Amino acid sequence: MMKLERGEMFVNKQAIELNNILGRENPNILSLLSEKGKNIFFPKQGILAQSADAKTKKINATIGAAIEDDGSIMSLKSIATEINMAPEYIFPYAPSYGRADLRKKWKDMLYDKNPSLSGTNTSVPVVTNALTHALSIVGYLFLNKEDKIIMPDLYWGNYNLVFKNGYDVEFNMFNTFKDGQLDLYAFEKSLEKDGIGKKVVLLNFPNNPTGYSPTYEEIDEICDILKTSAEKGNEIITVVDDAYFGLVFEEGIATESIFAKLAKLHENILAIKVDGPTKEDYVWGFRIGFITYAMKGATKASLKVLEEKTAGAIRGNISNASNLSQSLILEAYNSDTYDDEKAQKNAIITERYNVLKDILEHNKNRFSEYFTALPYNSGYFMCVRLSENLDGEEVRNLLLTEYDTGVINLNGVIRVAFSAVSKDLLEELFENLFSACKQLSE
Repeated sequence: MMKLERGEMFVNKQAIELNNILGRENPNILSLLSEKGKNIFFPKQGILAQSADAKTKKINATIGAAIEDDGSIMSLKSIATEINMAPEYIFPYAPSYGRADLRKKWKDMLYDKNPSLSGTNTSVPVVTNALTHALSIVGYLFLNKEDKIIMPDLYWGNYNLVFKNGYDVEFNMFNTFKDGQLDLYAFEKSLEKDGIGKKVVLLNFPNNPTGYSPTYEEIDEICDILKTSAEKGNEIITVVDDAYFGLVFEEGIATESIFAKLAKLHENILAIKVDGPTKEDYVWGFRIGFITYAMKGATKASLKVLEEKTAGAIRGNISNASNLSQSLILEAYNSDTYDDEKAQKNAIITERYNVLKDILEHNKNRFSEYFTALPYNSGYFMCVRLSENLDGEEVRNLLLTEYDTGVINLNGVIRVAFSAVSKDLLEELFENLFSACKQLSE
């Protein structure tokens, strides 16, 4: 049992019970939790339990929803008639864990998309309000103020709000690229900083902003580095942000998530997969994501504890994700036409990538006076690094005001979302970028 010292906050007995399971089954997981993570639990007593007890009763005055006289869920006709679904799939609350049928479906799809996961024990994915919320919940469960996140220096800017502002942690950044490949020497050195202890690693492939995914060889090397670090005694959390999973455009690039290898790599490495249909299935506004856990040697009981703590954190944050969004995406996954529809959309993005690649290759020498492409092979984006005499913000503003073109400036690196640009406009986009750079250089 956890002993409460003077000045410490009260720990609910349900949290203590969950922590005792981890302490008995997988104490290395328990040691990785933040103080908030150790204190959180999913309330199986209280209002939720009492509501469950009354679910089948003739008179049920427990649930915080309105019910018609005939026992059906109350709704507005102006909304119900716009959605071709039974009301129970639209209006009631979903569980804090997410709908059980969708969780099972996503887990099945996870193994289908990552065949090397076969035989590996993972948790059942917990549904979040898309990936930003999932990352924040990971921060809640695993990050204390003194922790640092090891991550590349080219990263999604919203990590600043999620982790720095949200949990007051620092970033231990390493150089992203060297000689056209991932700078894995820099990654290895970042793991060695601050001695032996808890390490938090954030991996995002395809990377936002660069649109780069590792080769098979790079995946193996990343895992070797992490395993060696774990063997030295480091306890490592690997957060795998798979927001753009599945959009790979080149041969030799890993098509499975690195999570599949991390899930069974070492007893000191907790793998956390953050993913969802937002980009994979072109449903940005649905706001549905998932968190999945795995660790070599983790028991089913330990993984279930992580599910419960995750659901508890969600319960105390947003209560639950949208029932309607979960229903709609599950309908899509069960549709006979889903695979073909998705392949058609992926083909459009792939064609834009190939057109963009040809443009950059054919104009490489001319463009290199002002910018050069960073490595890219997947996802929604690619980046160019401006020459040192150019200011990224000046380039961006000139493109807006005189060239009717919008891009993202990242301190001298320009991010281009080719996913959002018709293939017929890609050449004009880069000619505009070239002309703006030339204009500012004269």
